[in-house]
Amino acid sequence: MERLIYFLGMMLITVACHKGTGEFVIKGVVTDETFQTSLEGAVVTLYKVPIGTSDEQFVKSLILDANGSYQFNVTREKMERYIIKVEKPNYFSIEKDLYYSQLSISQDNLCNLGTKAMSWAKIHFKNINPLPSDHFRYIKQEGLAACLSCCPSSTQNFYGPLDTTFYCINNGNTNYSLYYWEMNTSNNGLKSVLTNAFDTTLIEVIY
Repeated sequence: MERLIYFLGMMLITVACHKGTGEFVIKGVVTDETFQTSLEGAVVTLYKVPIGTSDEQFVKSLILDANGSYQFNVTREKMERYIIKVEKPNYFSIEKDLYYSQLSISQDNLCNLGTKAMSWAKIHFKNINPLPSDHFRYIKQEGLAACLSCCPSSTQNFYGPLDTTFYCINNGNTNYSLYYWEMNTSNNGLKSVLTNAFDTTLIEVIY
């Protein structure tokens, strides 16, 4: 009986010592969705956020190889979440939240990601013989929308003299287009261009 009690006691101690140990394996592939390849050379960084805070604490960082694959082996801690960030010049950054409740220590946590190359539309509007009563209007038809650095998708109006240039970010190798009106005249139309990845393409209306 004493041996049995001793054995059970040792088992409880062993279980208690191992409770809460282990690690998370977070892995995946990052894809260049513009050219349908891996995002070689991108920097992938893992952060952890303690419960009840917004404090992003650095964990590990690596550079993607030709396969675009990454893997983080992280000691299990009770965190609110982990954050994966992917950055490469001239590509849109990626930020992915992985909540503690979603992670497993019994199997790998697969998280595949993808992003697109950047491009820009250079918009130039110019009124050659302006009058105070002139009214120019345009609205975006195609192009990246709903991002912090995106140009607006709503109707835009200009009055009087006009000679302005601005840049609108877009996904690489996709169309950017706008429809314009010189109000109270018959001058209106559609302007459309293919914005090549990493490059700037001109859209111009001179009236």
